[in-house]
Amino acid sequence: MKARYAQAMEGLYIACIAVSGAALVVITLIIPLGVFTRYVLNHPLAWPEPAAVIMMVMFSFLGGAAVFRAHGHMAVEALLNAVNPPTRRAMQWGVNACMAAIALFMLGYGGQLCLVTRFQTVAEFPSIPVGVVYLPIPVAGLITLLFLIERLWVGEPPQTSYMFSDQAVELE
Repeated sequence: MKARYAQAMEGLYIACIAVSGAALVVITLIIPLGVFTRYVLNHPLAWPEPAAVIMMVMFSFLGGAAVFRAHGHMAVEALLNAVNPPTRRAMQWGVNACMAAIALFMLGYGGQLCLVTRFQTVAEFPSIPVGVVYLPIPVAGLITLLFLIERLWVGEPPQTSYMFSDQAVELE
């Protein structure tokens, strides 16, 4: 059961990275397009900026969940490495409790935000409800909670995880 859960979390992690990466690529492409059409063609487009904001919401929240699983906050790791083992365990418990609270907050209030804004539309994209734009918030809260459950129940991902595939290679 634990192995299946860990495998599912690995797939979810890869999906978060892929969606976040795709959102970042889209942002990188549409912002220069907006600048080009405004200043070179003298015909500004209305949609690149709001589209970039929508992609940024997706990138930030889903990427943040992936960063949590990958222990990407170096400053936190540096602080944990600077204290003795009993203090480190207490601090890690506190971090996990705070992350659970944040994930539940994102899930609860983010879901409520989506519900409240489901009938409003984005001016530049009238077919997209604002609730859909905010959907990455509760989804990222749920994913972060699932990653936290993995950390507490299964343990840290193995060294074979995709998370560790970009480690520096030792030269001969």
